[in-house]
Amino acid sequence: MSVQEYLDKHMLSRKLEDAVNAAVRAKTPDPVLFISNHMKKSVQSVITKVKARQILDSRGIPTVEVDLHTNKGVFRASVPSGDSSGMYEAVELRDGDKGVYLGNGVAKAVKNINDKISEALVGMDPTLQSQIDQAMIDLDKTEKKGELGANAILAVSIAACKAGAAEKEVPLYRHIADLYGKVSPMLPVPAFTVISGGKHAGNNLAIQEIMILPTGANRFVEALQMGTETYHHLKAVITEKYGTHDCNVGESGGFAPNVSSFREALDLVKEAIRRAGYTDKIQIALDVAATNFCIGTRYDLDFKSPQKSGQNFLSAEDMVELYRELCNDFPIVSIEDPFDKEDWEHIKRFSSTGICQVVGDDLLMSNVKRIERAILEYACNALLLKINQVGTVTEVIEVVKQAKEAHWGVVTSHRCGETIDSFIADLSVGLSVGQIKAGAPCRGERLEKYIQLLRIEEELGDQAVYCGVDWKQ
Repeated sequence: MSVQEYLDKHMLSRKLEDAVNAAVRAKTPDPVLFISNHMKKSVQSVITKVKARQILDSRGIPTVEVDLHTNKGVFRASVPSGDSSGMYEAVELRDGDKGVYLGNGVAKAVKNINDKISEALVGMDPTLQSQIDQAMIDLDKTEKKGELGANAILAVSIAACKAGAAEKEVPLYRHIADLYGKVSPMLPVPAFTVISGGKHAGNNLAIQEIMILPTGANRFVEALQMGTETYHHLKAVITEKYGTHDCNVGESGGFAPNVSSFREALDLVKEAIRRAGYTDKIQIALDVAATNFCIGTRYDLDFKSPQKSGQNFLSAEDMVELYRELCNDFPIVSIEDPFDKEDWEHIKRFSSTGICQVVGDDLLMSNVKRIERAILEYACNALLLKINQVGTVTEVIEVVKQAKEAHWGVVTSHRCGETIDSFIADLSVGLSVGQIKAGAPCRGERLEKYIQLLRIEEELGDQAVYCGVDWKQ
């Protein structure tokens, strides 16, 4: 197409004339800038290029970053990755060459974006999120995105979502709310990781995380202050009892003291909350990740200690009783993955007690069919939402709708391998989920999510609503 044909097709002469007339009417002091901005708005945004690269996540393991170009700007996104992947979640494409990044490279996923996805999406309107996501799903042709890689598809999907918000000239969370069909953004309660264990830390604690929820705060900025102050008081408590060497942190930023029992760790957190002065305002959540220490039908609470492993086995019934006692003695309001991911019987039995919120992570893997089964069988009452287990923004929104229609809570979650992309903060606000789990109030890749929530609250001003006591919604 010649330049003249392009000008004629898009009626640029008429649009330029309209821009000049508008500048005259506005009596603008800078007509060139005014005309430039006017022309940008008059020309529909389209995707012109998608360029990907291999970067490193917070663990130093490769992941995918994308620059999505439109005729109005460049929009960047990167995807997190987990410690392990399950058979029910979307496929994270890795190269498998042990001589390069120990087999963890993502050159294949990057190539799929640069060679295949980019070609398929060029010319598409970035505001049409569902059409963009469907185009990639159709291009992949597999149930779990194993051909192109969910890490490739999700990075592009997030970048397109950012471009769509820019085209509409609205904040990202507003655009996400529009895609969802809601118009009432809400700031979630942060679940700050304060003690790390399980596979996320080198101590002997079997459970993966102990978190604190500032449900008694009135605003997110206050919740962040409460969580951070308690975190620092916890450091002092640990130092006094075990020494400074036990103040090292795990992958998500939680302290990793060499405690061995649930109760010993919870006593530390309870004391930190008391010292911070938030006894009635902060509650506790556990991520047990019980699949990691389930052997057959029993749970090895000393699985990380070779000298003691096998000496402290509990049956599923014993675990139920342990949870009852802990919830009675500590302000625990939420337990994630209290049993093995295939132990539907006991998680259903525990959920029926109504003792606390029961969150499905390994149990569900953000998989539509697993969630559907859990809803029908009343197996849990909250979803841990990991967007890389799903693969596209559109499908994430549908999963959240599925959970909310069942009156479940939703916890938007980071991964242990994180990037500085703050997308899940906007996602949480736009979808009005009540909880976000983004790690400790330390480490840049974790803080970026919390800081973005601060920015959003500031931007919303008097219209900002913090979930607080309504965190289960």
